[in-house]
Amino acid sequence: MSKRLVTEHTESLDSVFIDRFSTRSFSYRPVSDTQLSTLFEAARWAPSASNSQPWLFLYSTTGTEREVFNSLLRPNNQRWATAAPVLAYVFARKYADDGRAYRTSQFDTGAAWMSLAIQAAKLGLHTHAIGGINFDQVHDKLGLSPDDYDVIVGVAIGYRGNPANLPDDLQLREHPSDRKQVTEIARRWVFPS
Repeated sequence: MSKRLVTEHTESLDSVFIDRFSTRSFSYRPVSDTQLSTLFEAARWAPSASNSQPWLFLYSTTGTEREVFNSLLRPNNQRWATAAPVLAYVFARKYADDGRAYRTSQFDTGAAWMSLAIQAAKLGLHTHAIGGINFDQVHDKLGLSPDDYDVIVGVAIGYRGNPANLPDDLQLREHPSDRKQVTEIARRWVFPS
């Protein structure tokens, strides 16, 4: 496991921010409908420009529909994400009802995803956003127009499983990742001299 960079400011954070990580090891234990509703309720309360809420989460749990969802993952991600009891795809709506472009829809959708991820952690669930999906197939297979929605990511949701069940190369990656120093991601701006 990598050593995590902890600073004096880390101690004042809610532990959910530090303890949450994107596991690849999922249990087949089902996620209840009540838990799923709670996750999507958390996403619903995320902030968005003009309260537009331009996100859409399409999800599947079992059956033929789930096979379609699994097929949209790239092969390397199929090795682990198909074990998660819930697989979702996250979309950002491009235009408002009056035809205006949503300039911040992807940013707003990211806020909704983070709200869902934090709520999942609070419920003892794990999430893993997946960029390795077949972007060119998602709209067609899930019946959404690429003119109306951008596909952002896939998301695996479930309880953490036994990392020993992962392929060897993925077992080595099954730990929280470190983060950059705060000075690398945020700084006070001053007039250039």
